[in-house]
Amino acid sequence: MAEPVTPEKKTDKGRVSAPPNGVRVLIIEDEPALVDALTYNLRREGYEVSSAANGENGLLLALHTIPDIILLDIMLPGINGQEILRELRATEKTRAVPVIILSARSEEIDQVVGFSLGADDYVTKPFSFKVLLQRIKALHRRSDLPADTAAEVVHHGPVRLDLVRHKAFVSGNEMILTPTEFRLLECLVTKPGRAFSRLDLMENAIGEGAIVLERTIDVHVKTLRKKLGDMDLIETVRGVGYRFKE
Repeated sequence: MAEPVTPEKKTDKGRVSAPPNGVRVLIIEDEPALVDALTYNLRREGYEVSSAANGENGLLLALHTIPDIILLDIMLPGINGQEILRELRATEKTRAVPVIILSARSEEIDQVVGFSLGADDYVTKPFSFKVLLQRIKALHRRSDLPADTAAEVVHHGPVRLDLVRHKAFVSGNEMILTPTEFRLLECLVTKPGRAFSRLDLMENAIGEGAIVLERTIDVHVKTLRKKLGDMDLIETVRGVGYRFKE
């Protein structure tokens, strides 16, 4: 079992030595001890941290401050985490904000539901802070990558991806995609005809070393197909995974 997250010891003088990195993390969690531990450790790493102990305040903070990363519990008083996630993904200014679900629910169906609602990562409690920190860094690094100036726009068939503005279009109509869905579609569209295994897609869209289920990719593909208008653009390759129609 992973070690539970606990506050790390301060330096000899009790000072936090890490310089601010400018990355804003919003914690929406109703366990005070966990919030305190996460806040302390994240600030040690230079993150700017705010928190909310219930769904209503958490959603208001997210919509008004637009953080860079959101750590979201599912079981919250008031509005639950699933409703918050739906609202975040339905609102233009927060739909691209990466969200990591923190939950004691470790069943496969819970993770599948979380990803289907637009979560970018799923961490089960109890967890190691070091592991969570790496997940935060990886997720922010992927969402903050500059686009290749030689390929700012990827266009194949009816799909066009603007890598600079992080926008996706099908037949000229903009699609509303989560960060993970965008990376998954980018991976497929940039190499049409190539068959990707689920593991390949997980590493490209969710991140190498991410502890998620292969079925998670199936959920994302199902959602993408729906958003593409059921045009059969993403083909299933039996025994392998998926490819974008050549």
